[in-house]
Amino acid sequence: MKISQLILALAVSISSTAIAADNHGHDAKPMHGGAVAEAKDVEYEFVATADKLQLYMRDHGKSVAVAGMTAKVTLLAGSDKQDVQLQPGDGKLEASGSFKVPAGTKAVVAVSKAGKSVASVRFTLK
Repeated sequence: MKISQLILALAVSISSTAIAADNHGHDAKPMHGGAVAEAKDVEYEFVATADKLQLYMRDHGKSVAVAGMTAKVTLLAGSDKQDVQLQPGDGKLEASGSFKVPAGTKAVVAVSKAGKSVASVRFTLK
């Protein structure tokens, strides 16, 4: 192999790695005032207040249909742990109740559809 071919192959290899590492135009910005994380090319936005938990999902900017989906949320605030089940609502998974969600609370969300795991997403609330 000539040195010029080796350099060309190396350059193509490096540029392919850079393209794969790029975020491909995904801007994880909250649309509902919550914390945003991405898993399996889906953006998850978790909104937590003292009386309501909501999980919004977007795939390439379009809302994901939540019919048949549920999510188990584990809230970790200091030494307090609370498990909450989210059910389908109007374009989101949600639950109402009384929740301890001060700044710094960690939330682990396990999303399922028809009883099968779809994703596990972690958030830190601000």
